[in-house]
Amino acid sequence: MEPGTPESAPAWRRPVPGRIPLAVAVVGAAGLVTHWSSGASRLFGHGKEEALSRPAGDLMPICGAFSGLPGHPSSGRARCDVPGRGRIDVLWWAYPLIDCGTARLLVLAAEDEPGGAGPDRTRDGRAGRELTAPGFAPHTAFPDAGELARRLPDILPAMGPATSGRIVSQVLELGYPVLEFNRLHQVPVTPDWGVPRRAERRSGHARAARAATAGEPGRATADAPAAGSAGLDAVSLPDLEHAAVRERLEFLNEVSGSIGTSLDLERTIREVTSAAVPRFTDFAGTHLRAAVLAGEGFPDGPPDVTTVWHRVWVEHNDEPGRWDDTVPVGEAIAFPEHTPFFRCMVTGEPVLIPRIGEELGDRISAQFEKRDLRPLINERSLLVVPLKARNVVLGFMVLLRRADRSPFDDMDRTTGAELAARAGLVLDNARMYTHQENVADTLQDSMLPQLTPRMPGCDTATRYLPGTRLGRVGGDWFDSIKLPGSRTALVVGDVMGHGLHSAAMMGQLRTAVQTMAALDLPPGQLLRRLDDLAQRLGEHYLATCLYAVYDPIRSELTIGNAGHIPPVLVRAEDGRSRLLELPTGAPIGVGGVPFETATVRVAPGDRLVLCTDGLVEVRGQDIGAGLAALCESAAHPAASMDDACDTIIRALNTHGGRDDDVALLMARLNGIPPAHVAEWELAPEPHEVPRARRLVREQLAAWGLDEAVATAETLAGEVVGNAVRHARTCRVGLRLVRTDVLLCEVTDDDHTLPALLSIGEEDEYGRGLRVVSALAHEWGASHSGRGKTVWFEQPLVRP
Repeated sequence: MEPGTPESAPAWRRPVPGRIPLAVAVVGAAGLVTHWSSGASRLFGHGKEEALSRPAGDLMPICGAFSGLPGHPSSGRARCDVPGRGRIDVLWWAYPLIDCGTARLLVLAAEDEPGGAGPDRTRDGRAGRELTAPGFAPHTAFPDAGELARRLPDILPAMGPATSGRIVSQVLELGYPVLEFNRLHQVPVTPDWGVPRRAERRSGHARAARAATAGEPGRATADAPAAGSAGLDAVSLPDLEHAAVRERLEFLNEVSGSIGTSLDLERTIREVTSAAVPRFTDFAGTHLRAAVLAGEGFPDGPPDVTTVWHRVWVEHNDEPGRWDDTVPVGEAIAFPEHTPFFRCMVTGEPVLIPRIGEELGDRISAQFEKRDLRPLINERSLLVVPLKARNVVLGFMVLLRRADRSPFDDMDRTTGAELAARAGLVLDNARMYTHQENVADTLQDSMLPQLTPRMPGCDTATRYLPGTRLGRVGGDWFDSIKLPGSRTALVVGDVMGHGLHSAAMMGQLRTAVQTMAALDLPPGQLLRRLDDLAQRLGEHYLATCLYAVYDPIRSELTIGNAGHIPPVLVRAEDGRSRLLELPTGAPIGVGGVPFETATVRVAPGDRLVLCTDGLVEVRGQDIGAGLAALCESAAHPAASMDDACDTIIRALNTHGGRDDDVALLMARLNGIPPAHVAEWELAPEPHEVPRARRLVREQLAAWGLDEAVATAETLAGEVVGNAVRHARTCRVGLRLVRTDVLLCEVTDDDHTLPALLSIGEEDEYGRGLRVVSALAHEWGASHSGRGKTVWFEQPLVRP
């Protein structure tokens, strides 16, 4: 009591505690918590997920509230040990509930602050917070409702006159107590579950209030219990639906924040399934259509009995392993027609079964061969909700509650449908992203060449890393192209920009390079024509490109550069590496700039490393540091070409989340020994054809390739005969090169390339090339500096 306040003062004039946040919990018949408010989490130190379905006595060690679930209101003060806070004093109030399903007890609690006024005491000495209004003892006569309304803002400082008038009207006229859940909301608790609507009960409660005002607090009329007394013997929760709605909205809000944290489909599936357990359900199983799981396009048509569903994740709070054998993750299944699962996926609407009895459990289980679902589903409450996007069912979730929890009701159906709607949206986003990733990967793979690791005189190895931040499709590419004379063209390029547009440009430029390389254009001339093509295609076609031609017989590189970073040459003799100094040139697409070439002598075993700038550029650092690191890592000894590439990638790809993609091409320049090359010059005369056959036969015998003689001399005779027929004045060249295959090249000064023609029975010419096409493993023709070269290859049989 405040000083100067007499003990005999009316109860409503005595000082009362201020507004304090309350903890609200609902306990089921088995003594397990079925509702746990945020205030309860703050007061007792246990989160909602931790509290639900646990014994209330373990979470709220307050005296007497839960022993036997009393049938009458009770209250008291207790001292509790709270995790993270130590020991605190708690005031608590417990109200029995009727007609509320499995809920049996409503528990309110608040901290008894040190130095506070403490709970008011009712006439029988019990803590008096189970009051008809905050701070007033029950059965108190109020002489003036207006005076009470004016007094309330003093008791509850944040309350305005309008709110105080409404509360007083509720307390005095209707007999509803006001229970405060937090500082922003007052939720009325009605004295009866079956209470009629407000208009129907107004007169009865008014009479009860008037009886109390007349000094008869214990008296109640036949149709209305006395306010704050008998009505509280069985408190019910119709108006607590507001709290339930807030709880569900809070749950959905938390779920929305916990799902869809990434666009990875598998992670999203786990998040969606786990979000519902244990707070909303005890078991959750997610099933998706095959097209969704595979990241393909949008599923075609509605599902039917033939639709295959994949169980992609299961979450539950039963004992570990209980569901594994009967409903294994990864199982593909078509659901029978007469099941709630089929009904949900066909109608696209939630299916609610409050309780699965034995008969229904038998029917559902009978639809599935070789498994008995009854031990898992009988006596449980079932809710099946569809996962939809754009009105198409992508999958569904199976939710089950154990028998000791409140069964699913209509509000749960709405909550489950909203949960599924949000889950369907994030799953569809993940599906579309996965689909786009697959399309991007397919596009990128189709544009990047599948290089032959062994070319005449050199071995190659490659790596491609897509950009991780700006999409998996980029404009970097590499290539190795077989050229006449056992030469190889090594190409690396980088279209400026990212995404599908850059990839499309890259595909066009790469195709153009291959076409012009087949014409055996020198590097400078090839880059000049590529630049012209880019300007014709559009003003936004800009790219860098490095084009190198390796001649293994002459042991030299001829390189042209269009604005690209220089390559690294690693010498086999001493293992030292260096950046090649080349004329830089302007990027492809700038126009009007000449492209110069450089010739570099190499030795057998040297390695040439070409890459795009995504490997050596680091934001905030000079590119020179990246090039120096490239030189250092390229010189590191490695057991194989693939190991050497991996060493470079590990050394330079240390910064996560690259903006740019990376293309890396490494070539080991093995060369071709002079002893494996034989060359002759022939006069452009018909009598040289037999001589050519003889030279080929003798050389193959000297190389020990007797099995190749018959085919090789026949084909050489045909090609030399064709060259002699069309040569002008210069001599005809014949060269044999022995590598993994036998290469035969014939050159002359005629620029007209041979072509296969349709021939008739009386045609004199045209049959030679048909013989070459039929017997050679490969053959071709290309322009050379002084005419043309016709070549063919045939495989060699290894001893």
